Amino acid sequence: MEPAAVTASASADGGAFLEFVDYAISVITSSGGDGSESPGAGPAPARPPWGWTVAQVLKSCRAYSSGVTAAILLSDLFQSWTEQRKSLTAKTKVEVTSLLNTRSKRRRLPTTVTIDSIHEKNFLSPKSVLEAVVIDVFVLPGTNIYMLTLGDMWSTSTIDLYLHRRYYNYIGQHCILKKGREVVLTGCCLRTAVVEGSGHARILPTEYMVILLDEEKDEDAMLLAAQFCTYSFSSMMEEKSRNDVVYSFYARIEKIETLEPFGCTERKQIVLVDNDDEKIKFILWGEQVSLANLFSVGSMLALDSPYISNFAHNNHEEPQELCLEYGSATQVYLVPIAQHEEQVFLTPTQVRSQGPRLSCVPVDNMASQVTLPRDLHGAVDFSKYPFRAYVSDLHGKMVGVSLFGTVTSVCKVSTSGTTFYLEIEDATGVVLTKLIFTGHWSLGRVGVGHMVYISGLTCSLNKTNILEVSWSEKEPGSLFVNLSLLPALLNSTCLHNISLLSDLPHSANRTHICRVRLDHIDCDSLKLSLFHNLCGYVVDELPDGLQCSFCKVACQNGCTPGFQLHLTIADDSEKVFAWCVGQTAVEFLQIFPDEYMELPEDEQAMYLFTLQNESFTVAIANTSKRVDGYAENAEALPVWEIVRAQRCE
Repeated sequence: MEPAAVTASASADGGAFLEFVDYAISVITSSGGDGSESPGAGPAPARPPWGWTVAQVLKSCRAYSSGVTAAILLSDLFQSWTEQRKSLTAKTKVEVTSLLNTRSKRRRLPTTVTIDSIHEKNFLSPKSVLEAVVIDVFVLPGTNIYMLTLGDMWSTSTIDLYLHRRYYNYIGQHCILKKGREVVLTGCCLRTAVVEGSGHARILPTEYMVILLDEEKDEDAMLLAAQFCTYSFSSMMEEKSRNDVVYSFYARIEKIETLEPFGCTERKQIVLVDNDDEKIKFILWGEQVSLANLFSVGSMLALDSPYISNFAHNNHEEPQELCLEYGSATQVYLVPIAQHEEQVFLTPTQVRSQGPRLSCVPVDNMASQVTLPRDLHGAVDFSKYPFRAYVSDLHGKMVGVSLFGTVTSVCKVSTSGTTFYLEIEDATGVVLTKLIFTGHWSLGRVGVGHMVYISGLTCSLNKTNILEVSWSEKEPGSLFVNLSLLPALLNSTCLHNISLLSDLPHSANRTHICRVRLDHIDCDSLKLSLFHNLCGYVVDELPDGLQCSFCKVACQNGCTPGFQLHLTIADDSEKVFAWCVGQTAVEFLQIFPDEYMELPEDEQAMYLFTLQNESFTVAIANTSKRVDGYAENAEALPVWEIVRAQRCE
């Protein structure tokens, strides 16, 4: 089956790139199982999510900047997908599955690694998270050292853990750590076999293990009621002799935040809310901050014997409010929030675009539907949605949404330089997206007409019932890729179709790849300017210094000289007047700005004349929807921007 066989399902705005994505999904789906599993449900859906597939293709394009083939992309995709869909039929996995509580589902933590991957790589990062179930508890022969044999629901193998002594009481006296108990742990180091082939890898003791409880199990419910329902935060605050009391608290995790370092020590705070709606901060210091990776907002935290201290926001403040800390005697239990799901119906646009490949999705009498998880606020998580989402599909209470489209405008909206608005258009409509950065703009050059992929979008309705779409750089799963500027796009024939220049007006909403010759260029069409390194836009010289014309930040040291170039390109069908800047202009001129400026004026003209009729492969975008203030300078620019160029040998 060739990629051309699925062209009917590709969207006009994505061209051959989206055709290949559809083709890759169909190949993986047809070779990865019988398709009987519901997409989006469980740890191993039969069909890869559309956004995941796009992100993996783009990851390969970045890794192989000189170009990729269909075979390379399919190999990388199949390997990545296979790792997520390892067989669940092994004996160990069947045993683990039978031990796990199947009455509720919980979301897998972001930095979780599998036991199989630990054995394959013979490596375990201290920052990684293990979500495991206890298969066995035993004493190492000839010692008094307790060992736990751990398994997980994604692996066929197990691994032994040297248990830290702070957890020994929970084996004998309390009998909490036993076969079938779920735990999450981090801060782990691997003890590998001394001689290859001799012995096996084990995990060294870690202080950062959290025992999971289930309120629906009688023994866990009794433990919570007996040990964690006596004290509230308010009763502790009112108690003058609080340091003489051993407290235990049960509260909901409201926020997990990174604090300003105290000196050179990292800090994180977990904001806890008890049943009386009283709040207190649980502060983690230094290596303890990795413990926060085991928690998720909305889960219930049971804290036994926390250390009570006073909290200071920074180095310059005196400690005032009370807070809790992870002391040497502190034990932590977690009741994870259950993952709720919702049936999502495919829209007519998605049904038409997918065509016959919907056979892998359960179909009822009205429409096809998939099962997706919901977050704490009732928003449906589309990060594992098996099909492409369009602008017309967006509505309130959606998170993890991916969009593919063309930029129609972009502008800065905050004086701090951390917030921008980006307008994206696809075949069904236009949406205005709010981009929130942790610092300055970090997406490189993004211009009108550029073809982009963005994931991690959040959709909500404001008080006037108007849709608001936002994207935060720091959120897990957030990704932004400007496909128009990808070097691999020019050299990967499986991801583009060659267009004639005469075809450009008939499909102006995407980036075209064309083979052209340089028809005309002269000294009057070339200008030397300073460009901002962060965003690639022209730097203005103001009385008080240099300022970027786009993101409006001062950039005395963060700019580079470059060309602004107007030129005429041609092929056998048409001539087009276009413009380009920066590295693309250097590719056309085959000379750097400082070298060009060193030439005498007559030699500059002669040099430009020698470039005529040189052949190039170019990526060209339509900037006709450019708005005032968005141009590189005050002068009118041609409609077509050449965003990438490569000289043909």
